[in-house]
Amino acid sequence: MENLGLGKVLLVEDDERLAGLIAHFLSQHGFDVRVVHRGDEALEAFLDFTPKMVVLDLMLPGQSGLQVCREIRRVSDTPIVILTAKEDDLDHILGLESGADDYVIKPIKPPVLLARLRALQRRQAPEPTVRGALAFGRLAIDRSCRVVSLGDERIDLTTMEFELLWLLASNAGSILSRDDILNRMRGIAFDGLNRSVDVYISKLRAKLNDNPREPVCIKTIWGKGYLFNPFAWEV
Repeated sequence: MENLGLGKVLLVEDDERLAGLIAHFLSQHGFDVRVVHRGDEALEAFLDFTPKMVVLDLMLPGQSGLQVCREIRRVSDTPIVILTAKEDDLDHILGLESGADDYVIKPIKPPVLLARLRALQRRQAPEPTVRGALAFGRLAIDRSCRVVSLGDERIDLTTMEFELLWLLASNAGSILSRDDILNRMRGIAFDGLNRSVDVYISKLRAKLNDNPREPVCIKTIWGKGYLFNPFAWEV
């Protein structure tokens, strides 16, 4: 198949058969894939290959996928999709808290993984028809440069954190349910068990100095969802 130039993907997976299957499938759909089978070789490969996205298994020899995720996140905001054999929400939350942007549960269905990667690509792509910047008092969000500032301080956000903040801020004053957020950010329906939205909200509040016990900037509307308060940033 003709290479469509969709970007470079680093695949970190110790199961050689599975890694070969995923790499072949993604290559057929236009991605340039490099495969690493050990966790302790992942960061070096990442720095050498400079991928646009990372697909990362959590159970790896040499170093855990969670540690690899944290190491990559220290040096880059490149989107990371974790692969996990566990359906336990705790496993997913640990991955997200380590800096991952999304996850796929094993056994892997390559078309599902492909859809997740393409969704991450769309979120990275510039959107000239969308407003390029939002400002609420001390908070400024520049979508074109992907920069967030709170007063004189620049706030470092991951790709998913930035997209969530932009979504909330673009709907300032309106309540967004978890279902709304997941549908608009991942294109999948909220299953009633997925707590990833709560994790990202918690991380955003911490980075934006919103009181986690009594948040006023990103408010929890019990039984309904979350509300971005456009007036909370004036102080």
